[in-house]
Amino acid sequence: MRSILLTLAVAVVVAGAVAFSRPGADVPLRISREKSNPWTHLDINNDPQSFRFAIVSDRTGSHRAKVFSRAVDRLNLLQPEFVVTVGDLIEGGKKTPQQLAAEWEEFDGYVKRLQMPFFYVPGNHDVGNVDTDAVWRERYGRRWYHFVYRGVLFLCLDSDDPPGSGVGKLDKEQVEYATKALADNADVRWTIVLIHKPVWTAPDGEKRGWLDVEKALAARPYTVFCGHVHRYKKFVRQGRNYYQLATTGGGSKMRGVEYGEFDHVAWVTMKKDGPVFANVLLDSVLDDDLKIPESKEEGRKFTARKTFPVRGVVYYDGTPLIGATVGLSAEDEKTKAKWSADGFTEADGSLRPTTYTNFDGIPLGKYAVTVVQRRPLLLANGKAGPNQLPAKYAAAKTSGIEVEIKEGDTEFRIDLKR
Repeated sequence: MRSILLTLAVAVVVAGAVAFSRPGADVPLRISREKSNPWTHLDINNDPQSFRFAIVSDRTGSHRAKVFSRAVDRLNLLQPEFVVTVGDLIEGGKKTPQQLAAEWEEFDGYVKRLQMPFFYVPGNHDVGNVDTDAVWRERYGRRWYHFVYRGVLFLCLDSDDPPGSGVGKLDKEQVEYATKALADNADVRWTIVLIHKPVWTAPDGEKRGWLDVEKALAARPYTVFCGHVHRYKKFVRQGRNYYQLATTGGGSKMRGVEYGEFDHVAWVTMKKDGPVFANVLLDSVLDDDLKIPESKEEGRKFTARKTFPVRGVVYYDGTPLIGATVGLSAEDEKTKAKWSADGFTEADGSLRPTTYTNFDGIPLGKYAVTVVQRRPLLLANGKAGPNQLPAKYAAAKTSGIEVEIKEGDTEFRIDLKR
């Protein structure tokens, strides 16, 4: 299955006598049917309107070695009809055009190995300043565009329009383009929107263009995919699913599915009545020899402080606090270097802080602490749920909580009061 999904037909020989085939059949399934048969039914799950595509998420933002390049090999094993992205493909930043070109050459070298088309969507690392934006325009031209495949509209947008727009913005020209593309394709059976930042979570969303696009989307069936936060979440807006994807090699603490921190591709099967969505974790995709693909992809190097595994316990009026987010921030008194860690409290109020990766603990030092407990974690509109704790605990300047980790310490305790 490459660019066109083959349509299976069923030709059934009934007790060696009569055969029939589904209209429009190209490839028959032939099988002998008797009074009792070892199958459920013969309605093959291969509707001509169905197709499958994959979405890769953030590759950069302190990207990790050998992840995205191996994802390419694994996509070739999965064989979607095409691959799309939600942006952040290079590290970008304040670099020379030559340095940016080298990063794009590296990335393009990976996606050129795909056996199917790859559709680019820009992220803030790709077009987030004037220089990176200029390089994108020179190499790839448009920062927003659309295409239609098998009656499905794919609307690819730029959430950094203009460059450096913070939590995201779509300028007037792009909003007008998106509105016209939707009007010109009013008869499609579904619309897929691909954008980097979850602009709908901005507190001043009416100034950022997304609500105008959302208004144009409202009367049709659609699904939205974004990235940027490096943590998987599902939102529901206007009765439609909005998916914030995790990472495909981007910076992540990689604490697992429970935390929404994992490397994956989104696998979407487009059925006649809408998309069927599945998270495919990269480590689960192996070839028939169970080999991990070879890779020379280097990760972004950074200086990490030595961490020490510790266990924290949080109480609220003497009772273990469950499902709270605990933030710890520190500063080196001599160098003024800053770092932070976080953790989530379990059923007994305990947490395992993470600074860099997967419950690695925290460096020695004094930490200002914040604690927030949201119920629910997210509202249907994508914004944070209400905090159940006194507001003072949500900010380091007002929480009044400090912990110090010294060599040999294995546990700390936090007591909150109403």
